[in-house]
Amino acid sequence: MTALVIVPTYNESANLAWIVERILTAQPGLDILVADDGSPDGTGEIADRLASADERVHVLHRPGKQGLGSAYRAGFAWGLDRGYDVLLEMDADGSHRPEDLSRILTASDDGADLVLGSRWVPGGGVVNWPWHRRLISRGGTLYARLMLGIHVKDATGGFRAFRRETIERLPLDEVASQGYCFQIDMARRVIDAGMSVVEVPITFVERERGQSKMSSAIVREALWRVTVWGVARRLPGRARRSLSPSA
Repeated sequence: MTALVIVPTYNESANLAWIVERILTAQPGLDILVADDGSPDGTGEIADRLASADERVHVLHRPGKQGLGSAYRAGFAWGLDRGYDVLLEMDADGSHRPEDLSRILTASDDGADLVLGSRWVPGGGVVNWPWHRRLISRGGTLYARLMLGIHVKDATGGFRAFRRETIERLPLDEVASQGYCFQIDMARRVIDAGMSVVEVPITFVERERGQSKMSSAIVREALWRVTVWGVARRLPGRARRSLSPSA
């Protein structure tokens, strides 16, 4: 099976070359797509140099900062057009350890429609994370579980793998969510479609270089959208359909 790791970037010049090298060392058979949102710090140029030096590295230049969800949707389309069997999501800042890729790929090879790298299952964990980030992550997943009925332990994590068939069954044109809410949105759509989700343990390491993209706006978006989706689930059919699927 051919697999593509999609790495969205915005101002990750301090991390990109380092994380690409680690991915290719851990999993030499993978390809990497750097989806750069016009980073003003030169991340796109670094990605181009990496691609010129190694045929396993590819670059998708996007005009300006458009958000995490948009970057992944573009990366999925790029990978599907080129026939990849598995499409993986991974951060550029080193918080997702390439050494954990083997667990995710094995679960995907075993047939899971969506594999979640989970911080909150036995064997998983976080390193150097402040208490408020733990609270946001665990609280966000708990709220999503209660509102959406999704029985996963880590709905907000961004280290995951989709089989090609999984992406093809999802209406990506209806997915308007951005930020970490995109991760919840994709997980609930896979579950609602009756497909399988498997969680495998990972260790999440707080970034050492560059600026975190977490913000209060990202948290507010997730809270609002999950609330809307949760309310819609509890409405009669006609009222539910009156809400936009991308709300």
